[in-house]
Amino acid sequence: MRNACYVKIRIALATNNTPADPDEFASFIDGLEARRFDTVWLSDTPMAPVIEPKLALAMASARTTRLKLGTNVVVAGRNPMLLAKELAHLDRLTHGRLLLAFMPGIGSPKERAALGTIGMDRTTRIEQTIELCRAWWAGEPVTAEVGGWSYDAIKVGPPPVQDPLEIWLGGNGPRALQLTGTHADGWLGSRATPAEANSHVATIMAAATEAGRSIDDDHFGISIPYSRVPLDDKQIAAMMRKTDADRADILPYGADELAALLQRHIDAGMSKFVLRPMATPDGWETELDWLAEHAMPFQN
Repeated sequence: MRNACYVKIRIALATNNTPADPDEFASFIDGLEARRFDTVWLSDTPMAPVIEPKLALAMASARTTRLKLGTNVVVAGRNPMLLAKELAHLDRLTHGRLLLAFMPGIGSPKERAALGTIGMDRTTRIEQTIELCRAWWAGEPVTAEVGGWSYDAIKVGPPPVQDPLEIWLGGNGPRALQLTGTHADGWLGSRATPAEANSHVATIMAAATEAGRSIDDDHFGISIPYSRVPLDDKQIAAMMRKTDADRADILPYGADELAALLQRHIDAGMSKFVLRPMATPDGWETELDWLAEHAMPFQN
């Protein structure tokens, strides 16, 4: 177990359905900034009718000065050169406030077909894309063949403000944990109990050491779905699939369970928390006020 006393505890918020209405989205972002949440995380879900995260974060940056701007990027199917350029420029537009996590996507047959990734090893593509992005962000000319793209001494510029612009990974499987250790700057897990998260961190650190790398102790986090009120059986089943963990270790209800789970994860070595409300029955203002009262006290 790592000592959490020497790391920065940060509370972020993610949404299942990012408001697509400009006024509603602006109010949501303003609420996060005013209550001093560390980060807003917007997911890249190509097949869902939700707002495109890179565009939304550019808008959010214009309304804020301190809120960090995180996005989960589905790498598969995207031209790595264009992705590297978009992310570098987004970091510049946000004055170096961009946070990144690369994801493989949901892997459904429809999504794979729509993205042109049928038969692709998505973990390998993430590995290749990380290496390419870092080379381009360092100003290096890249010569490579990746999928159907051919790069002949191609450069991408201007570079991001952050040096380095960090890339975090998620995933609980052996390949995902190994790749995090060998290629990533941090781990943002999900659907893991505190004990499981602690074990995953040990696996990642061992892989990093073997690869001659190191990952900062405060670069480990967990995404936590929660609800202020009990959910129906269908929603619970969807969140608890493929796990026999206690519900409160994955999906806490109410202030007491959420606070208890946050503390257990802190004790297990986590320091970055992305809270994801499963329902906002009273609207975002009420939800943010509730989190400001019950979750934000953990932020140091």
